[in-house]
Amino acid sequence: MLGKLARQHDPNVLVGFDHADDAGVYQIAPDQALVQTVDFFTPIVDDPYTFGQIAATNALSDVYAMGGRPLTSLALVCFPDKADLEILERILAGGLSKMIEAGCTVIGGHSIRDEETKFGYSVTGVVHPRKVLANAGAKPGDALLLTKALGTGVISTAIKKGKAEPAWIDAAVRSMTTLNKRAAEVISDGSFRVDAMTDVTGFGLIGHAREMALASDVALRFYAGRIPLLEGALECVHAGHVPGGLKNNRDFAECLVEYDEGVPDDVRALLFDPQTAGGLLISTPNGQGLARALNDAGVVTVQIGEVLARTKPLITVKL
Repeated sequence: MLGKLARQHDPNVLVGFDHADDAGVYQIAPDQALVQTVDFFTPIVDDPYTFGQIAATNALSDVYAMGGRPLTSLALVCFPDKADLEILERILAGGLSKMIEAGCTVIGGHSIRDEETKFGYSVTGVVHPRKVLANAGAKPGDALLLTKALGTGVISTAIKKGKAEPAWIDAAVRSMTTLNKRAAEVISDGSFRVDAMTDVTGFGLIGHAREMALASDVALRFYAGRIPLLEGALECVHAGHVPGGLKNNRDFAECLVEYDEGVPDDVRALLFDPQTAGGLLISTPNGQGLARALNDAGVVTVQIGEVLARTKPLITVKL
């Protein structure tokens, strides 16, 4: 739909919606640009406070993915007219806790009555115009790093069905409430070159990898055995706890993927699992060094593939 709209031409827009990137970037001074994003969704866990934390973590992630530092946020609230306001208070408190952790000030928001609860934030951050980390720029020979395990989509679906084991819920919640702040700080200190970066969220690993490959005019190769999966993710796929978003992602992007014969079907499915507050997918020529620095900083990071010269298929998944 966005492709049908009239294009605005503003030289200060460094990254707009036409780039299919994580956030917009607008230059306001020679050495400063704004990073802007917005995200909100319906509850994916039962506890209101935890839901607020997840919504905030997810909204902040897009700023970190662009190499930015979050500054301010506006809360977006949809809440039923006759629902218990204490629930809303807990949601807001959970979100605020993560905004405080991020050093991002909540300066207002907007609320409407709605039959279904929805919550999230619009977040504004800053970045140096020459230090924007877009999804374009990946170069052949780069390593591909991932900072969080996959599986929040299928586990969230199992939670909604009342079929998730406590250990699975704990693992998913821990992932979805972990800010990408520390990873962004390590990446932004300049010790290692990063050519491209994106966060893995609603389009799944393959969907966001597709955007990186097309924007960078390269091909990508992943190794299925190296891709980290959350505890319970495979069991959820086996039990049929598959969200509609996973199926949509697969229908859209799997035509660009070629697998080794031995890549299991359950792992193939999880490559398209829509993630909430997912990890960062990083393209860097300094794979081992950056991975070591991230792990030393407490960010569990795995090299899951590499960047190739543009060819067909666009994405290959090896054993």
